[in-house]
Amino acid sequence: MAGSRAAIRYARAILGLAQDQNAGEAVAKDMDGIVKTVNNSKELRLMLNSPIIKPETKKSALKEIFTGMHSVSEGVIDMLITNKRIHLLDNIAVQYGNLYKELQGEQTAVVTTAIPLTDALRSKVLAKVKDLTSNKVTIENKIDESIIGGFILRLGDLQYNASIANQLNNLKRSFTQN
Repeated sequence: MAGSRAAIRYARAILGLAQDQNAGEAVAKDMDGIVKTVNNSKELRLMLNSPIIKPETKKSALKEIFTGMHSVSEGVIDMLITNKRIHLLDNIAVQYGNLYKELQGEQTAVVTTAIPLTDALRSKVLAKVKDLTSNKVTIENKIDESIIGGFILRLGDLQYNASIANQLNNLKRSFTQN
């Protein structure tokens, strides 16, 4: 969780800098590219998290991979290398995207399920979430088989856990307390 809080702090600072330079959208596109690239490359994730690979090597590799980025985005990589926080790059990019969307009046609801959402269920969830907020909402579906069934809905700071695993844990807790 501490890494997540750090990522949010970095993302807020980056968003402020990007807005000062009227580059919020350009940086958002760069951050989206970073998220997609890191998510699609196991080798890149391993490199970012490796304590063995020298920071200079990581920096030059990232500069090769992410060419043509806005100067703010390039500065993010430099800053994270300097602060020894480059392992947070993809998390910071995700948080930046979320903050930028929120600033634009959009939100992403993350629905974690044991199996992929069907289109019908996705539209039902979207309708319910739209009742909760006045913002434009998109649904992101994460798959986590460990929740067994049900779902976990996260919208901003709100979380609703209707997973079978959570219900079993609550039942177990009530038995151990009695």
